[in-house]
Amino acid sequence: MTGIDDFDFRSIGTETIRPVRVGAADQKRRAEVFPHRFQPLQAILECAFVKEQYGSHPGRPVASQRPQLHVEQFVGHARLVRRTSLSDKQMMAVLLNLKALGGKVLDFALPPRCASCGAIVDQLHSFCADCWKHVAFLGDAGCTTCGLPLEATDAEQCAVCLARPPRIERTRAAVEYDDVTRGLAIRLKYGRKIALARTMARYMAPLLPDCAPNQLLVPVPLHRTRLWWRGFNQAAMIARELSRSTGMAASPFALRRSKRTPSLRGLSATQRRRAVAGAFFADRDSVAGKTIILIDDVLTTGSTANGCARALKRAGAARVELITWARVVRPTQFMR
Repeated sequence: MTGIDDFDFRSIGTETIRPVRVGAADQKRRAEVFPHRFQPLQAILECAFVKEQYGSHPGRPVASQRPQLHVEQFVGHARLVRRTSLSDKQMMAVLLNLKALGGKVLDFALPPRCASCGAIVDQLHSFCADCWKHVAFLGDAGCTTCGLPLEATDAEQCAVCLARPPRIERTRAAVEYDDVTRGLAIRLKYGRKIALARTMARYMAPLLPDCAPNQLLVPVPLHRTRLWWRGFNQAAMIARELSRSTGMAASPFALRRSKRTPSLRGLSATQRRRAVAGAFFADRDSVAGKTIILIDDVLTTGSTANGCARALKRAGAARVELITWARVVRPTQFMR
């Protein structure tokens, strides 16, 4: 016999199958070597059988705990190799390194910028040196009730809070309302720079009380028509960022604005109180017996916050506090 038609099994999976002609000697050698080509397939079937027998039953050893067998496909043939898979800690370390590397690449391509003027800074959601000098941080100082600065005195409460205790037991603001901080609030509210909500939340978070089960972050709500027109509630976005950073529960629907009020910008204190009278409604099931922490971007006369506190107290809230980004310290500022 001069030769027979046979198939080249080495080309399976890599190229189109084509008949080749081999001699008698090659036919005998191929018959001896051919059974070994089933060893990788047999090993794979054995691993699948072990996984089916033990992997679906809790408490039994699984095959994945041992060094795993992997089949590597090459151009001419396939071979079975033994390779140890990475542990969970090793995989986590690799992911953290990749994340850090990606952060460095992103910082090089898009460096962090000042939240006020846009100059390049070292950290995200921070201010440059020039803007930092113009920001007056209030912190937790001042009157223990309303938070107004008490200069040249050792008193813990101001005269107004002593004479007439407000509905809001504790009021705090991160910064004083000025040109720089006012610009951030306007860009967030009207310029749709929603990333500034995280910037504000970063400096407001230290003013929050210690997290407790009966505390609830509640943003000052918008009427549905204004919410539809603006597309978002800036106070709700700040409350969400505070909830993420502190773990405190937040509810954007515990307090609602049931009456559409005109814009309070440029109104006097008396006009503001009349505008928000009866404009808020609180959900009793959400706020009853809890300490409610109102979240807002700017505090001017306090008319809106007092209206919210009145509705919350009627719904059974045990205590109402207020945390804002900026507040007016000098009365002539809120008319701008």
